[in-house]
Amino acid sequence: MKRKILLVSALALCLALVTAGTIAFYTAEDDAQNRITAGNLSIELIELTDAVDEEGEPVPFEDVSGVMPGASVSKIPKVVNTGANSAYVRVSIELGITLAEGVTGEVDTTLIQLDINEQYWTERDGWYYYMAVLQPGEATEPLFTEVTFAWEMGDMYQNSTAEVLLNAHATQAANNGSSALEAVGWPE
Repeated sequence: MKRKILLVSALALCLALVTAGTIAFYTAEDDAQNRITAGNLSIELIELTDAVDEEGEPVPFEDVSGVMPGASVSKIPKVVNTGANSAYVRVSIELGITLAEGVTGEVDTTLIQLDINEQYWTERDGWYYYMAVLQPGEATEPLFTEVTFAWEMGDMYQNSTAEVLLNAHATQAANNGSSALEAVGWPE
């Protein structure tokens, strides 16, 4: 009886060794390290004029003085994607007029008019949304190209200062709606 138990045990041990060797022959194991790095968004708001320098490059906008009613000033704002990822872009515009010292009256900012580029920009909720995805290294089409001061500006506006303040925002375009109007994640 002891021989039978010894024989069955030896047979089971041999069978276990053959099975373990076969399983080891058909299995493998490895470790992987997965890293996910967040991308970045970076934009730059530039303002140019329709004038060009000696190399034919547009001249950056600088403050202008001595503008009279009915005149137009070249101001061409664009947003450049300086980041590594595609982006949706929006821009807000704030118009302001500061009267000369000692002058009082109700300021009318509607006397400052902008020729908004409605082919590429759409206004909603006080923001102008660029209707194309802005790829890295690309610039938007101009939001407008000139600022016009209405003929109706009276003596109250002599020596006043007009401001056209722009504020640009960007949000990622990847996996974020099919247009800037549908995108989420806009900065407050």
